[in-house]
Amino acid sequence: MKTDRPLLGILLMIGFCVVAPMGDAVAKLLGEKQPLGQLLLIRFAVQALLLAPLVALTGRSWRLSGHLLNLAILRTFLHIIGIGMMFTALRYLPLADAVAIAFVMPFILLVLGRHFLGEEVGIRRLLACVVGFIGTLLVIQPSFVEVGLPALLPLGVALNFAVFILVTRKLAPHTDPIGLQTTSGLIAVIVLLPLILLLQPFDFALTDFVAVDRHNAFLLFAIGALGTLGHLLMTWSLRYAPSATLAPIQYLEIPVATIIGFLIFKDWPNGLAALGILITMAAGLYVVMRERAIARAQPQAQEQPPTIPPEA
Repeated sequence: MKTDRPLLGILLMIGFCVVAPMGDAVAKLLGEKQPLGQLLLIRFAVQALLLAPLVALTGRSWRLSGHLLNLAILRTFLHIIGIGMMFTALRYLPLADAVAIAFVMPFILLVLGRHFLGEEVGIRRLLACVVGFIGTLLVIQPSFVEVGLPALLPLGVALNFAVFILVTRKLAPHTDPIGLQTTSGLIAVIVLLPLILLLQPFDFALTDFVAVDRHNAFLLFAIGALGTLGHLLMTWSLRYAPSATLAPIQYLEIPVATIIGFLIFKDWPNGLAALGILITMAAGLYVVMRERAIARAQPQAQEQPPTIPPEA
């Protein structure tokens, strides 16, 4: 039974907004030192190792079969691809820019929901999507001039995770969220480990294994731990507060990413990118407020989780 404790839910979501960009920052620190395949394998292995004991101790359901297992496998592939693109983008882009561009995902999700799920989307929300996308282009433009095509990777991340959210919505009513994350971690390891071993003889740089010193080992563990903790904070926040209350809080992730990027990497968005970030945030918050108004007018509508962009 859900307990209504909105302040606790908001605090947990704020925790997510701090933890998620911290995980991205660690991924950026390791991006030039560790091959992508090794980063992804350890990221998901840590997720499985941390959550499996929790599932065992609490007796949560994690085994899936049939249609649900197929959806979980698809969801895991999407998760691997999305985080892989985000890790790659962070090698080239400032932290704040990458996170802000990925926040085009709620707009993509709204459009996909309209066309593939038959969800009703009014003209004002569609216009807000257009404005938000324009803001995203303003963020991309300076980075595109500097690094070229890699500046578009966060758009791929946003599209990928919009589909990821749609698949998760199909699974959510039938699975335990922590059990699902455990299963996802195990599937990812089962997929990635043989793939990396098979591709190693071909000298494929993305699947190399490199020696890891103590410092980098700590950072690699931190990527998985922060990603896992972020998911738990988001899941727990939804226990105590409705998604309409929590959705605006998620936009704190952008200023937090900006601050962390400046403190660690001395990156600061230029004028055009800063304007784009503000436009994206304003358009996103408008969409959230419209969703809230519509939900109040239709109190029987089923709540959906906040559309939070991917974290490391």
